[in-house]
Amino acid sequence: MNAMMSSTLLSVRALRKAYGERHLFDIERLDIEAGGAYVLTGANGTGKSTLLRMLGGLERCDGCRVELEGRAMPLYPYPAALRRAVVYVHQHPIMFSTSVGHNIAYGLLARGVSGHDARPLVEEAMDWAGVAHLRHSDPARLSGGEKQRVALARARVLQPRLLLLDEPTANLDGAAREQVIKLIPTLLEQGRSVVMACHDRDLIGLPGVRRFKLRDGRLETR
Repeated sequence: MNAMMSSTLLSVRALRKAYGERHLFDIERLDIEAGGAYVLTGANGTGKSTLLRMLGGLERCDGCRVELEGRAMPLYPYPAALRRAVVYVHQHPIMFSTSVGHNIAYGLLARGVSGHDARPLVEEAMDWAGVAHLRHSDPARLSGGEKQRVALARARVLQPRLLLLDEPTANLDGAAREQVIKLIPTLLEQGRSVVMACHDRDLIGLPGVRRFKLRDGRLETR
């Protein structure tokens, strides 16, 4: 994996977060390569989810300096170019009370893609995630593993350059966990970058995956 990786997709400087007097982290520099695979580790409470949410535009970041493929832009307010390039997948994905198919199509429809044009893209994404047989199902009845695969399909169908996965295998075991893990290398084969906050040794041990570790407010690269 990642043998052809050679260019920086996203570069962030002065990535800092504090809650009142409590300084969560102060990261001088974070670079994510195009087609790169990373795990973000660290003890609970070190800010892994917060860091991903900041990169995904879901948490405010004042004073950060960002370049997307060399093009400077703010991280807050979150720019349209990053909104199209980056997708965040929550540890506990929120599902709309419609159907699996509509959940996966939602982002495309919100971007103005017609239902006719979205349909084949959604079908392909469902096939990829192994949830095509659930297309008409009520998301409230899905298992944890099924919800995670639907969330990954909903992210992938938008064709992002970077996916931010927050504990994608947490609370999953057995076949459900293995099904999610098997999807990650296919994202990388398509040239997407992936950053996963996790403690899962199998995700950490995937070929070509590099490691970031949050410790004492700093980001270590391994």
